[in-house]
Amino acid sequence: MQEISKLHNEAALRTPEWKKFLNKNKQRLMKMDREIEQLHNEVSSEIDCLECGNCCRSLGPMILEKDIDTLAKQLKMKSSDFIKKFLQKDEDGDFVFQSMPCPFLGSDNYCSVYENRPKACREYPHTNRKKFYQIYNLTIKNASTCPIAFDVLNRLMKL
Repeated sequence: MQEISKLHNEAALRTPEWKKFLNKNKQRLMKMDREIEQLHNEVSSEIDCLECGNCCRSLGPMILEKDIDTLAKQLKMKSSDFIKKFLQKDEDGDFVFQSMPCPFLGSDNYCSVYENRPKACREYPHTNRKKFYQIYNLTIKNASTCPIAFDVLNRLMKL
């Protein structure tokens, strides 16, 4: 598995090429959700997230009110106590974890709240999302953290 600094450097080198691909293929990308989802499934089956955990160590997902209520219930806490213990508001006014890595990430890269993890965590790296072209630039950003996003972009350019 690629370590995050190496992945970050490789993604930085590829970013101009990925952006150029978007500029030349935006109309085509608008019709490729099925193919991109196939790429996502292929790459996801080849990469074990438990060997990586970069996202849980370095990205602060947005935590929705529903996530707060669900996690607080799992932890047998009041939502207000959960907020005080684990969350803060970011510059956009969204709840995020107070610190990284994620407080629920174990040393074995297992998530102690996996069944009730936040929506942003469940959907990451978003490479199987409908209307992928709308989040293409986010995927470029995620490619510096996530080997799945990195590989999906590289394989997409070969289609």
